[in-house]
Amino acid sequence: MNLGDIPAKIAANSPEREALVDVPNDRRITYGELEDRVSRLANSLRGDLGLQKGDRVAILSRNCIQYMEIMFAAARCGLIALPLNWRLSEPEMARLLEDGEPAVVFSSAEYQETAANLQKCVALPHWHNFAEGFDCSYEHLIAAASPDAPVWDDEVGANDPLLILYTGGTTGQSKGALHTHHSLFMGMLNQTVAERIVPSDVYMLTGQMFHIPVALAMNYMAHGCPVVLINFEAKLALEVIERERVSAFLGITTMINWMMAVEGFENYDLSSLRNFQYGGGPMPRSVVEAAMQAFPCTMIQGYGQTEGMTMTFLSQEDHERAIAGAHTERLGSCGRAGFITDIQVVDPAGHAVPKDGHTHGEIVVRSEANMVGYWRRPDLTAQTLRDGWMWTGDIAVWDEEGYVFIVDRAKDMIISGGENIFSTQVEAAIHQHPDVLESAVFGVPDDVWGEAVKAVVVLKPGCTATAEEIIAETSKHLASYQKPKTVDFVDALPKAPTGKILKRELRDPYWKAQERKV
Repeated sequence: MNLGDIPAKIAANSPEREALVDVPNDRRITYGELEDRVSRLANSLRGDLGLQKGDRVAILSRNCIQYMEIMFAAARCGLIALPLNWRLSEPEMARLLEDGEPAVVFSSAEYQETAANLQKCVALPHWHNFAEGFDCSYEHLIAAASPDAPVWDDEVGANDPLLILYTGGTTGQSKGALHTHHSLFMGMLNQTVAERIVPSDVYMLTGQMFHIPVALAMNYMAHGCPVVLINFEAKLALEVIERERVSAFLGITTMINWMMAVEGFENYDLSSLRNFQYGGGPMPRSVVEAAMQAFPCTMIQGYGQTEGMTMTFLSQEDHERAIAGAHTERLGSCGRAGFITDIQVVDPAGHAVPKDGHTHGEIVVRSEANMVGYWRRPDLTAQTLRDGWMWTGDIAVWDEEGYVFIVDRAKDMIISGGENIFSTQVEAAIHQHPDVLESAVFGVPDDVWGEAVKAVVVLKPGCTATAEEIIAETSKHLASYQKPKTVDFVDALPKAPTGKILKRELRDPYWKAQERKV
């Protein structure tokens, strides 16, 4: 198994089929053209630059055709792709480069200055850039290399590492989740079954390639589908769906909210949509219902992590049945275990908690799509992977049919006056107010109760709800001790690359003078 062979497989039968549509750079490429460039780049990496099997290839860029070329070329010849999060500070990027020790760094013209600064403080053998047009070192590497199939293809096996994805933005210092060809393939299989992918699909990649959505895009390409690359902006996404006749996409929870809030949303032609997946955090039931009314297609929810790709799914039929009045509570669920995944909700000793919808436990996952470990962190690997199960850090309950309801991240649970308060429940109540676009709830120090509930809210454009109105709305749905004591309003919430809200950045300033016990 070699995931780098995907372009070759499609090009062998349909070389003129469109492979990638690069909206930001106004470029399009067929599978035949992609295969030629991937082969040349792989030959250049192993032949001309002299990289060895297992060497890392770093990428610093926004979504573009070259990004996918580098991913496939690295896979083809036994190298490990190491995408860099361009949202990070230069010191943090330098730390990742020192940790990953790539043999070559590819950067786009947009990050030329950043790359130059990094080059001064991190000693690495090769630095290359790509830019608009073809007068750059990246294109020179491709032009000078052989178009023949790389001879290193046959030495790449299913268990060889392929991808290091740095994660941890929601919890602290980044750590590299290491995936193999096999683990990514099994995650892709999970997605194929859940999304019901067909070769006629046109997929829009809304997430950034430095995170797990890159594997979802590769999966559609394995089926011969065109993939449309964008750097997400809500109005642009709607325009691209209409223009490129997009049939499927993954929308992080906050993206769906923003798309529906675009002025004139109802005037866009979204009839090409067949299905979209949402995830990246809990979506309040009211928002799910609104999305089902707004988009002319089926919906699924996918719950996953960088370490395990997507692990559970709330199916298309689950959504339709809930809207029709059957098990409406399951719109608040992340569904059941995927096709190749086993899920349990367990107590601290690892024993499954009752399927009663009330007893809390931690979600653990057994799956061939799980990472093989954290790069150069055996200590963290041992904490997370235990006896074949991956401990997620997510607290949940489950019902008699195995539907999982996430109640919080373990570190996001609020303890006030001895009572456990789950921030997701408070956020769901806040979203009952029609003016709310996004919210984040967390605990802050309180001299009397230990912790008090605080909410930070983003309002929909043109709306003017007050803190008193938000608190009054939550009072309709929550016990008195659960409602926010204070509400702040902001223009935007800090987010990780996945779209998950970074509560740590909101919460930590309040706890600088003392240690939080959760």
